[in-house]
Parts: sequence; structure tokens; C-alpha cells
Amino acid sequence: MTMSDWSKVERPIPMPTPLTQHFWDGAKAGKIIFQHCQACDNWQHPPSPVCTNCIGVDLKFEEAAQTGTIYSFTVGFHGGDRRFAAAIPYASIVVEMDGSKVLMAGNLLDVPYTEAHVGRRVKVVFEPLTDDITLPQFKLAD
Repeated sequence: MTMSDWSKVERPIPMPTPLTQHFWDGAKAGKIIFQHCQACDNWQHPPSPVCTNCIGVDLKFEEAAQTGTIYSFTVGFHGGDRRFAAAIPYASIVVEMDGSKVLMAGNLLDVPYTEAHVGRRVKVVFEPLTDDITLPQFKLAD
């Protein structure tokens, strides 16, 4: 089984907004930054003007764990976008991040797509896309 070759993929570049800038600044610095509600202790991502749990507005951007567990996954066998052709087939995963319980999406790198299984432990790796944007992705933690 071969691994996806992400080195040949021209990834779309995310466009930060005032609300998401903290997340992207954190990724560039090698950190995962999520919103944390000071009223009800809810962690959330993507960021929102209000807490998605209690509708509170006392939200802070705080560093979160860089490890988690695969919550769900899908395997891409067809590229709707030609830029992803070199990586096919690839595993896109949703990870429940440790501590915060935030669900975060990314790709599983450096293993065949068949290694994606619900319950597997993963860690964040940071992939620089440009001088300003670094993309958090995942590798197996085992």
C-alpha cells in the first residue's frame, strides 16, 4: 500500500479573518489555539463571536493539546479538485482533541490511508504553506 504524496499537491491557501487569525498565528508558532468560554468552560473551533454552548461572550483564545483520537474519517479515492490528484487515495480525518474535546479536521500523513481507524491516537504536525500560513495536519502518535 503506498502513501499519499502530499509534496506534489498545490493546496488551497486559507484566508484568515479577524475571527480566525488567532488560530493561524498559533499554527505558525507551532501551537493549536482554540476559543475557550470562561463562563461555561466550553472549547470551540472554528471560532465564533459567542459560545456555542451557553451563548456567552467571555471567550479567550488559549493553547490546546496537540494530540487526540480519530473520531471519524473518510478516504478520498477521487479528486474533485485536480490539485489533489497526487495524494489520491488519502485519509481525511476528524480528530477529537485531548482536553478540549474539540473536533478538528485534517489529513493523516506519512502512512497508507488504510491506517486510518476510529480510536487511533494522532498528533498534530505543522505544514508551512506560505510565509504566513501553516496548516495543522496529523500523524499517528503510536
